Amino acid sequence: MQINAPEPAQSVLRAFRLAQATARDALKPGRRVYYAGLILFLVVLVGTTGYYAIGGREWSWEECLYMTVITLSTVGFAEVLGGMQELPIAREWTLGLIVLGSGSLLYFGSTLTAFVVEGDLRGVLRRNRMQQQIDQLSDHYIVCGCGDTGVHVISEMLAKRRLFVAIDLDPDRIAKVLEEIKSPFLFIVGDATDDDTLISAGIKRARGVVCCLHDDPENLYVTITARALQNDLRIVAKALDTSAREKMLRAGADSVVLTHLIGGVRLVREVSSPEVTEFLDFLLRGEEQSHRMVEHVLEPDSPCVGRQVRDAPLRQEADALILAIHHTDGHFEYNPPPELVLDAGMKLILLANAEKHRKMR
Repeated sequence: MQINAPEPAQSVLRAFRLAQATARDALKPGRRVYYAGLILFLVVLVGTTGYYAIGGREWSWEECLYMTVITLSTVGFAEVLGGMQELPIAREWTLGLIVLGSGSLLYFGSTLTAFVVEGDLRGVLRRNRMQQQIDQLSDHYIVCGCGDTGVHVISEMLAKRRLFVAIDLDPDRIAKVLEEIKSPFLFIVGDATDDDTLISAGIKRARGVVCCLHDDPENLYVTITARALQNDLRIVAKALDTSAREKMLRAGADSVVLTHLIGGVRLVREVSSPEVTEFLDFLLRGEEQSHRMVEHVLEPDSPCVGRQVRDAPLRQEADALILAIHHTDGHFEYNPPPELVLDAGMKLILLANAEKHRKMR
């Protein structure tokens, strides 16, 4: 069952249009308020300490703090530190605080106002709720990149009701995908090559990663990072250059998809065997109640384990036909004989009713 964002797609779009152009060179709204408050705190601390030192420790910390606050706020109260008129440096210090320090208070006030009034607070709360949903995911997929390839990966994930989290550095690109597919999904605005971003996406609980960024070096870097964070993970990477395939496999990718090669092969099949191609598309991407080619892994507690192919309850449970078996030693056996005994760990390639197979799983 697909877990989507709690808000409709348009609400999600409005939230992320408030985000900065990129995550690298812009601070999150909450951090802007944090840094503005930090600057104000440092100014107050420096001002209070300055008065305390100028007064030769004759003025209390409370008096010095009060003098600093009313100076920065420019409220115009009288000087509260006794004997201050006899110390010219004290008035010079006050003048410096007014000129240089009051701006920090104005900056903090304007930042806090923008945080609330402009909707930043709402955006932060929405992103926090989405992150909470991501934290609850397990056995899901991570789609790195929402570009020309990523949008099709996301559409297919939604069509097959797979749990997934999308990652992209550009919030506008995510917004474009949301508008195009007309369906909300869980996502993170961040750098997919960064460890923290992948950890936020739940890579340590994920089943697989799809690397479909714009160029081969980025996909290679994501592959290396993902494999280092989670060894028991299936990684599929997109490659544009044929020479990048071996590098990605050595870096830890389980499979590398050469998009140009697949596109060329598809063109030839469309022109030479259009009926076969159409039939395979139907099997792989049929309607909800139609038959599809699906993969079924035999778990140790499966009722099929230990039975012959002819006795396995696959046809009764999922109206399924076994096309091939991927044995545990790595080889495929096509059109397996009826007397073959099924073992745990085998992967069955089935032609099955999609809905019945989902219920059987």
